Amino acid sequence: MRYRESGSLDTSGVRDARGRGGGGRGIAVGGGGLGLVGLLVVVLLQVLGGGDGGGGAAAGALSGLGQDQTVDNTTLAQNCRTGADANESVECAVVADVESIQDYWSGVLRGRYEPTKTTFFTGSVQTACGAGSSGSGPFYCPADQLVYIDLTFFDQMREQFGAQGGLFVDAYIIAHEYGHHVQNLLGTNARVTPGESGPTSGSVRLELQADCYAGAWAKHAETVPDDSGEPLIADITDDDIDRALDAAARIGDDYIQENLGGGTVDQEAFTHGSSEQRQRWFRTGYETGDPNRCDTFATDDLG
Repeated sequence: MRYRESGSLDTSGVRDARGRGGGGRGIAVGGGGLGLVGLLVVVLLQVLGGGDGGGGAAAGALSGLGQDQTVDNTTLAQNCRTGADANESVECAVVADVESIQDYWSGVLRGRYEPTKTTFFTGSVQTACGAGSSGSGPFYCPADQLVYIDLTFFDQMREQFGAQGGLFVDAYIIAHEYGHHVQNLLGTNARVTPGESGPTSGSVRLELQADCYAGAWAKHAETVPDDSGEPLIADITDDDIDRALDAAARIGDDYIQENLGGGTVDQEAFTHGSSEQRQRWFRTGYETGDPNRCDTFATDDLG
């Protein structure tokens, strides 16, 4: 994956709260690695009953931070100016990803998409949904409509999960979380019964749809224009897609339970879908490029 060298990066889509306070105790989510890759969003939805999409981002954007946490984008803005910076720096690449993903959804959901921000944090963070930790992986909080990520998670994907990794895998993970934001705006969260789990549960359908949405963005990423009228992302290769599918396989419920949990696969405990399902729905979004083909709630065949 390569970014257009001359592209101008807009850091306003990111809130840099790294190294500015722990924000209290993290939420204990799952065990044996089960809390990773956005599983926290399911717990948050269970606690909050989903989001209403009613403009909570503006009201709650800063209120979730702990007393000793502040947002300061000064260094980020200095370091992340162009696509060339994104090609050399993971944090700058995520800045570019956020911009591209939101430009895509602004075009798809004209007049309905509400841009939101991604918060960089280290260790733990206070959100409008409560305390979150890096051990939970990237997550989306419906109450403040913000995405949260400790960037060291990308290293964890390679070191703990054995994923091949790469800039496009990072982008896939970010796009998945913005898929949850789209679901929140569209009211899809309301279709999920709190506490529900299992291979065909609403929780699984929500996650597979977010994977599919990430694939749909990826299909168009090389043509999504930024404010200059040109795309920020210059090239996504077949190898990038293969790496994303590899990552999807390693964050399936069955893979995590068998390899990072107790070694036994329990489908009734599924909340994100199997490795095969996650690959299938990312591929569906990527091959069709059509978010309308991502309605995991309208099919009895999830894969």
